[in-house]
Amino acid sequence: MKVILRSDVNGVGKRGDVCDVADGYARNYLMPKGLAMKATAGAGSQAMAMRRSRDAKDATARAAATAIASKLVPTRISIAVRAGAEGKLFGSVTTTDIVEAVEAQTGIELDRRQLHLTEPIRTVGEHSVAARLHPEVEFPISLDIVAQ
Repeated sequence: MKVILRSDVNGVGKRGDVCDVADGYARNYLMPKGLAMKATAGAGSQAMAMRRSRDAKDATARAAATAIASKLVPTRISIAVRAGAEGKLFGSVTTTDIVEAVEAQTGIELDRRQLHLTEPIRTVGEHSVAARLHPEVEFPISLDIVAQ
């Protein structure tokens, strides 16, 4: 059955896309939840309007993410933590700590889920954390972890 998606559905498509899905999936899941509507001849213009709206929102989100990236890339964020004599931290620096430090030092609000730590930060020194604010905008955040 051909449907027009009213919102993004994982594994199926994005808002405004015309997709071919199983009849039961469309009737029993997508349509009752308001995620899709049946694709008819007159609904094509509605789908095109949804795609234009989605593209416009995506462009503004990409521009905002690029602006934030241009401010954060040259900035070094300093985080003071308790550490032992040989530079090992008592605990670790988490994404929540990084988000709080970024907001305190630059005024930019991030979501902790936008930061990607490959492993917890447990030593004093310079570190880099990848931030992904948009699927097309990924940049490093430079951190200075210092002992209190």
